[in-house]
Amino acid sequence: MAKVIIGMSGGVDSAVAAYLLKNEGYEVEGLFMRNWDSSLNNELNNENFDDICPQEKDYNDALEVCKNLGIPLHRVDFIKEYWDYVFKYFLEELKKGRTPNPDLLCNKFIKFDYFKKEALKLGADYIATGHYAKFDGKHLLRAKDLNKDQSYFLADLKEEQLKNVLFPVGDYTKPEVRQIAKDNNLYVAEKKDSTGICFIGERNYQKFISNYLKPNPGDIIDVETKEVIGQHKGLMNYTIGQRRNVGISGNLERHYVCGKDVKKNVLYVAFGDSEYLYSDSCTLDNVNIINDQELPKKCTAKFRYRGEDYPVEIEYLDDGKLLVKYPSNTVKSVTPGQACVLYDGDVCLGCGFINKVYKNNEPLWYLNPSED
Repeated sequence: MAKVIIGMSGGVDSAVAAYLLKNEGYEVEGLFMRNWDSSLNNELNNENFDDICPQEKDYNDALEVCKNLGIPLHRVDFIKEYWDYVFKYFLEELKKGRTPNPDLLCNKFIKFDYFKKEALKLGADYIATGHYAKFDGKHLLRAKDLNKDQSYFLADLKEEQLKNVLFPVGDYTKPEVRQIAKDNNLYVAEKKDSTGICFIGERNYQKFISNYLKPNPGDIIDVETKEVIGQHKGLMNYTIGQRRNVGISGNLERHYVCGKDVKKNVLYVAFGDSEYLYSDSCTLDNVNIINDQELPKKCTAKFRYRGEDYPVEIEYLDDGKLLVKYPSNTVKSVTPGQACVLYDGDVCLGCGFINKVYKNNEPLWYLNPSED
């Protein structure tokens, strides 16, 4: 009987994944990861502190599920590894004025590296997770439930990391997963999906980041008129395309964050459906191609997790970067630091991280840092 070690998060997806694996005849054991410790990581102003921290609640939920299924649950801490490989990168990107996506690095370095090694110590033939994705032995594929598909977050992995990995809920929709949990009286059947930063959870973002980066207020500038129209609370608190809580008091016209300049400490804002929100190409660095194959010249791309698929053309650049071209006046708020994930139909080809953004072959001056 093949042995599967499944990552148990305390949520419904991993609970149902464990149930499905057991029903298929695998020997199943759970492994719970703790990757964040508020006290060790000097998180001083978390208003969510309770008698029991959220990760302990998740562990207790995972424990109840495993008792329900009659499988053992192991536990491991990757607090230092998460800090070194995920959170430090997260902070460095914010300092540069970029918008990082820690979930991709968490998968690359923690779930599909350190977790996998720990699972092998426990005698695993396979590891499994509750991700909505598929792997056919060579290709990473979108899940059945396109609304919940998480191949975007797995795009920075290599084929080798996906070997012997099972995604049991990849062939189910979220409502189907919920129903399986209810039908089998799984403890977490009604539990809400987790939100917030990967493995840290829900926080007041500005308060949380202020533990690690000192706020540096500065001017908010109308990108069109170049007039100062407000004061921001520190560039790390804003994302490109953001339209709520920007800090322009009394101005009811629809407005969006369209750029940042870290050197000048300026936040740029555009009003209405502005041309300043659009671009037509970007360069990607830290490129990962899952199967190391030559990319097709034409494919599709997602520029953010919940974003649409856009047709793109790919060019290889001499420095290992990719140039991604897309229709102008179609793609909004392409954001440095975010992952651009490439697809050929349902096959996830890989990703790169958005470096610079262009329009008409010129870098967008309000989105890329000033050189002077």
